Amino acid sequence: MQTRRIFISAIAAAAAFVASGLPAYAADTIKVGILHSLSGTMAISETSLKDVALMTIDEINAKGGVNGKKLEAVVVDPASNWPLFAEKARQLVVKDKVAAVFGCWTSVSRKSVLPVFKETNNLLFYPVQYEGEELEKNVFYTGAAPNQQAIPAVEYLMSKDGGGAKRFVLLGTDYVYPRTTNKILRAFLKSKGVKDSDIQEVYTPFGHADYQTIVANIKKFSAGGKTAVVSTINGDSNVPFYKELGNAGLKATDVPVVAFSVGEEELRGVDTKPLLGHLAAWNYFESVKNPVNTEFVKKWKAYAKAKKLPNAESAVTNDPMEATYVGIHMWAQAVEKAKSTDTDKVIAAMGGQTFKAPSGYTLTMDATNHHLHKPVMIGEIKGDGQFSVVWKTKEPVRAQPWSPFISGNESKQKL
Repeated sequence: MQTRRIFISAIAAAAAFVASGLPAYAADTIKVGILHSLSGTMAISETSLKDVALMTIDEINAKGGVNGKKLEAVVVDPASNWPLFAEKARQLVVKDKVAAVFGCWTSVSRKSVLPVFKETNNLLFYPVQYEGEELEKNVFYTGAAPNQQAIPAVEYLMSKDGGGAKRFVLLGTDYVYPRTTNKILRAFLKSKGVKDSDIQEVYTPFGHADYQTIVANIKKFSAGGKTAVVSTINGDSNVPFYKELGNAGLKATDVPVVAFSVGEEELRGVDTKPLLGHLAAWNYFESVKNPVNTEFVKKWKAYAKAKKLPNAESAVTNDPMEATYVGIHMWAQAVEKAKSTDTDKVIAAMGGQTFKAPSGYTLTMDATNHHLHKPVMIGEIKGDGQFSVVWKTKEPVRAQPWSPFISGNESKQKL
């Protein structure tokens, strides 16, 4: 009798679910998590990654989904709060039961969520350049490692074409990515004969807005010889920093700045005319010309207008957006290959995945270190907020997650 009651209750519950107007196919979707700050200091950079992730999911669904199932995005806002990233990651994996998560920007947010993904054996796709010194089974890194961005950028600054810099200001936000990147860069510069007295390191907190004294000190330091600034400032602090460069009349011909976290999106809030010639190092720029990128940019601008995104008329693409787009497509390809969303099967299927990317290169996921082989590009800021590519590699570069300039890293290059 009790079994019969349970059976009848189950039928009634199912009927109520369908009658509620909720999608009856919900059990047949594959849930994926989107974990990006939509408020706080990092929202300026991360909001567009959430939006391009949703566009990519729509694109995959329009072609039939993955293994016959539609993708269903679950979006959360960790609000630029690093401990909250871990809490929201656990919510996505344990409560929402997502098959994978696409998200994080800062390294402190990534390191905050790592224990969750290891404990639950779920997958994080991380789309932003970072400091390296990490290799995790449960993470696929679709942004650059230091040898795919930071090291080539400094080599360019030291070259004749880059201005022949002899002195360096390493300016960053005070957290793990800038400090570790600058530790690697300091070791690299010393290997090239640059003295400690010709290197200055300066850090500011997240959300810092007053760069008057710092820019004045850069100007003073540059009097000692040909100087360049390597900027690892993250988030909305980039806006007052670049404004102060303009106010101080510090031109690229005097002291070039190369940024690792400033792209087209961040420049939307800045008058770029005083910044002509300053640099950024990435693996993709909106301005690169090839058929895949033309289509990608066109789709993004149309999506921004259709969804009435803020400032849709001036919508731009950037490097972490491309890395997000590539990462989601590669994951979908791996799920198709594995015929499963099981984490270990997807990990096995991810190795060797390729994707023709908007950068104009065919990118490959390394089977042994979970990083993409990526091209390196250096671009000059133009008056319209875009970048003119002044240098790039001929082929994609294989990532070195563990920097060879840090002792003891020689045997750590693969999982």
